[in-house]
Amino acid sequence: MEQMIIGFDAKRAVANNTGLGNYSRLVVDVLSELYPDNSYQLYAPKTASPERVATLLNRKNVSLIGPDKTLWKYASALWRVHRGITNQLSRNNVQLFHGLSNELPLDISRIGIPSVVTIHDLIFRKCPDGYKSIDRQIYDYKFRHAALNATRIIAISECTKRDIMDLYHIPESKISVVYQGCNPVFTQPIAPQQQNEVKQKLSLPDTFITMVGTVEPRKNQLLAVRALPAISKDVHLVIIGRGRMGYDDMIRREIRRMNLESRVTMIPFVESQYLPAVYSLAAIAAYPSRYEGFGIPVIEAINCGTPVVAASGSCLEEAGGPGALYVHPDSPEDFANAVSRLLNDTKLRTDMATAGKQWVQKFSRTNFANGIINAYKSVL
Repeated sequence: MEQMIIGFDAKRAVANNTGLGNYSRLVVDVLSELYPDNSYQLYAPKTASPERVATLLNRKNVSLIGPDKTLWKYASALWRVHRGITNQLSRNNVQLFHGLSNELPLDISRIGIPSVVTIHDLIFRKCPDGYKSIDRQIYDYKFRHAALNATRIIAISECTKRDIMDLYHIPESKISVVYQGCNPVFTQPIAPQQQNEVKQKLSLPDTFITMVGTVEPRKNQLLAVRALPAISKDVHLVIIGRGRMGYDDMIRREIRRMNLESRVTMIPFVESQYLPAVYSLAAIAAYPSRYEGFGIPVIEAINCGTPVVAASGSCLEEAGGPGALYVHPDSPEDFANAVSRLLNDTKLRTDMATAGKQWVQKFSRTNFANGIINAYKSVL
């Protein structure tokens, strides 16, 4: 592929610290490193606080661009969707535009440059109870428009690809599945001293199952709580994540009802730098989510050498492969049995850790970058 000027919708890269922001930064990071001859222009409605992309902006091939006219600076939300950003793409000779977070400018087809959109999931359609009606309608409009108008769609899993085909009637030939990886920090060994420091800092028990992710009904942390009485009494549960929709309060009530206060710890927030140590200290990482677009915490845990218990039914088998045991999301008995198998069978744990680490090599930075570039090539 010849040297190119590639534009990105970088709103989430600049403004978000979690999922969509992490993905957006990762795309620019791997492409600017592994394909350095291209120019990467990050278009964001607000550019005054670029701390989250500061490392990327240190590279000569990456630039951050905001609205270039006073009118658009006061109407930055409109700039991003209609005639603002698209006019700048034309003036800046951008040759391909990539919407990194499920959407594209509404008039992207007007300017005649190829467009790619990454669609992460359609959870608001598959699990509508977690969203307000107005939000579902807005998301559906944006996602559908992007899917129909993009030259190419990148889906982050085969599961998401199937959903796009089923719900928006997009032909399979228009969709590329490109798996993303996780932050490289999860692939680095954690020194015993660092593990001990994190254990003390977070008051972690000796033997525990960890669950990392927003505490909400879809993530299904309640399954592990209800399974805990059937698991050895020296095993604790550590739930890490902020509560949503009152689900954390529901979990606390269930903990009290089952007299499990001494065995369950809920931590609303842990700095990302400590998570590799948490996974490494855990006997098991659990992720029994009812539905996901992909499931990055599964890959994070496996990269740390920790076996996973995950739920069947969406895409988690794609993420975990042989590095996880899969259970029905409504069966505490299944969950308890899987945990007990892993705790009592050293060979199973070792074999799963080895096979899991081999499996997650497919989510390497190189494969991720190459997959995106191949999607670009298909539309040029």
